[in-house]
Amino acid sequence: MGIRKLGYVGLNVTDVDAWTDLLGRTLGIGVTRVKFGTDEVALAELDEFKYRVALYPSTQDSPHELGWIVDSPRELDRLSQRLTDAGFAVEDGSLEEVELRGATRLRWFTDPVGYRVELAVGEAKARRDGPRHGTTGLGHFVLASPKLDELRELYESVLEFKLTDYRAPGLFFFRCNSTHHSIALAKADAPSIHHLEFEHGSIDDVGRAYDRAKSNGVPISISLGRHMNDKAISFYVRNPSGFHLEIGCGGIDVGEDWTPHDFGVSDVWGHHHADANPFASPKS
Repeated sequence: MGIRKLGYVGLNVTDVDAWTDLLGRTLGIGVTRVKFGTDEVALAELDEFKYRVALYPSTQDSPHELGWIVDSPRELDRLSQRLTDAGFAVEDGSLEEVELRGATRLRWFTDPVGYRVELAVGEAKARRDGPRHGTTGLGHFVLASPKLDELRELYESVLEFKLTDYRAPGLFFFRCNSTHHSIALAKADAPSIHHLEFEHGSIDDVGRAYDRAKSNGVPISISLGRHMNDKAISFYVRNPSGFHLEIGCGGIDVGEDWTPHDFGVSDVWGHHHADANPFASPKS
């Protein structure tokens, strides 16, 4: 498969300081500020690589880019041709964008929702200073949209993601490696990122982050629980941009012989929502 993993997410945010406070005090994630054009961008280091989340100062909160790491230049060319054949206009990233991402090559297109999706070759490692509190990387995100069918066509048919499982009538989980899912697509009245997940090394790391979130007054939007489909243990906070940030560990890997199925009930236990759950299913 040409796409190897979810590499990075860029967010337009109205309050960069609130984001860096959440990342630093509660999650122990280092943030570096760099110049990008006329702006100063905050880069969040979740693992040994340069960054996984970029925060762009803005007058509104919205996705800036969704970045996938591609295996090789040859695979980048092949996927670019598939996108072109499917009617997407594929553009080269600027030299400044390539440098910021830590990539060697970069291309991008606009998905059916209107979000910028990037395909990058290469990742730059960075030296980490100071303590870490258990983050091991960027896990997945859930994209909600009224254009569910078009998004499924893009990710499954054009970009060659594999369906892992689903829950009727409108929630689908896709993988691009052995991890259970790197993206989920959901039916919704308006486009949005429902949540972004940060991987942690152990249940103790997740539990300590939960304690720090409570101590720091961070709003817990979904309580500690275990998902039915990928078996991950996690909790969610409401981030300064208004959507969920999932803090999790222990998601399963799947093999080539995996059969997609409807997993029915959303959780084994826990994951009680502070507000209405748009993807609610009956509990058993």
